[in-house]
Amino acid sequence: MSTTSTPVPNRSEMSPLRFLERSANVFPDRAAIVYGERTYTYAEFADETQRLARVLASKIEPGDRVAYLAPNIPEMLIAHFAVPLAGGVLVALNSRLAGAELAYILNHSEATILVADSEFHSTVAAIADVIPSLHTVVEVEDPEFGTPAGVEEIEGLVSYAEFLSGAGDLPARPWTVDDENTVITINYTSGTTGKPKGVMYTHRGAYLNSFGETFHNQFTGHTRYLWTLPMFHCNGWCTPWAVTAASGTHICLRAVRADAIWSAIDDLGATHMCGAPTVCTTIVGAEQAHELDRPLRITTAGAPPSPTVIGQLSAIGITVVHVYGLTEVYGPFTICEYQDAWDDLSADERAKKLSRQGVSMVQAEDVRVIDREQQGLVDVPADGETMGEILLRGNNVMAGYFKDPAATAEAFAGGWFHTGDLGVMHPDGYVQLRDRAKDIIISGGENISTVEVEQALVSHDAVLDVAVVGVPDEKWGERPRAYVLLNPGATLTAEELIAYGRKMLAGYKIPRDIVFPDDLPRTSTGKVMKFELRKQAAQG
Repeated sequence: MSTTSTPVPNRSEMSPLRFLERSANVFPDRAAIVYGERTYTYAEFADETQRLARVLASKIEPGDRVAYLAPNIPEMLIAHFAVPLAGGVLVALNSRLAGAELAYILNHSEATILVADSEFHSTVAAIADVIPSLHTVVEVEDPEFGTPAGVEEIEGLVSYAEFLSGAGDLPARPWTVDDENTVITINYTSGTTGKPKGVMYTHRGAYLNSFGETFHNQFTGHTRYLWTLPMFHCNGWCTPWAVTAASGTHICLRAVRADAIWSAIDDLGATHMCGAPTVCTTIVGAEQAHELDRPLRITTAGAPPSPTVIGQLSAIGITVVHVYGLTEVYGPFTICEYQDAWDDLSADERAKKLSRQGVSMVQAEDVRVIDREQQGLVDVPADGETMGEILLRGNNVMAGYFKDPAATAEAFAGGWFHTGDLGVMHPDGYVQLRDRAKDIIISGGENISTVEVEQALVSHDAVLDVAVVGVPDEKWGERPRAYVLLNPGATLTAEELIAYGRKMLAGYKIPRDIVFPDDLPRTSTGKVMKFELRKQAAQG
């Protein structure tokens, strides 16, 4: 933070807001956003950002949280600049969550304004009354979606167009911040307790992480970035800011479908995209799939990508880049840097190398793998066999958990961020994920807390106990499987329990298959041995 109010020639506070200001000044007529029938130049992108920021600034106090519930449409992209430009903190909500889950996050963040796509009208109407801090609801009517999904009355509702019209003669907002350590966004992650935690990103962290994304993804002014990764997920791995920094073109995509992706590749000239392994399998498994005659780069993370899928994508000319990270580190932290020596390997061996989580990105510090059984932070041997916990440190580690200093202190013990993920360190310095100490399931790139799912299912009157584990899935990377014990004399079908779960959980969190065993494997203290259940699942 600046120590004086007098400007100095060798210091400015870091903020990704600067990226849009610069691109609009240098390339005002370049296509910034393409979406359906809509196209924004960089001048138009910056103009709408300014107008929205002016209105927001007139309705919030500095630091207030402004929530967005929308798919990857231009309004969600604009929010990544307009909300912080107004002095607010963006809370991008996972559009796959159920109403009760959204209500918890809105209440915990104490959001004052909610901007929601009309697709979620009914969901918002059902929860708006239980969010005391909420004073304004803005609805975006997207022509690509069509007729709004609901007609329920929502107090304080205003259309996006009407909201924007309030900019009037309000003063322009400066593309600067007084303190680069100010929070720019809060992203909620399920964690392991079932209660989402608010991960705080700063202007400084977002700025530096964006440079890492730009460098490693090789973004330039000719980049045409296809939005297959949800912007609500770690702020799209900071890519809203990174592509804008490069003055590239954002191709927005409302829904991730094979035909839409291939249309964007063939007709709109997409050059880059990011997403979970399920996006990779969607692309390569589509009937439209074909060999490309120009470069296309996919950056993937979540569950480790299958070497088979990597090989299939490479065969049609798509370069796959594997990264690893968490919500707490702004998305990707490590990248599997390609080594020229791998050219001499067989395709299978090369794919195995590429499926590793790799080395730290340029904006990050080193990665460590420590022995969890020893006192202090003692590294395991770099032998590719000895498993330990992965620790991270650097400019793209969160500022902390919002309103949760105890959890922050625990996560930062010893001056490193403890991921809770288990992995090995290879002799060449590349890390590889082996297991998740906290039993988090990563399905389609989304974290699923097994505790949350277990608590929901066990609340059924017929259920005695539940253990949920992740099992391998070709499309999603992983999916949840529930092992359920029933109360004596009770009867319950898998279909009935799944229907019950849908009342409390988002669809992607609900187990697709439920096993009713005679008992669950336990330790002498009664704790369920989930590794045994995973072993059983692996054996079919």
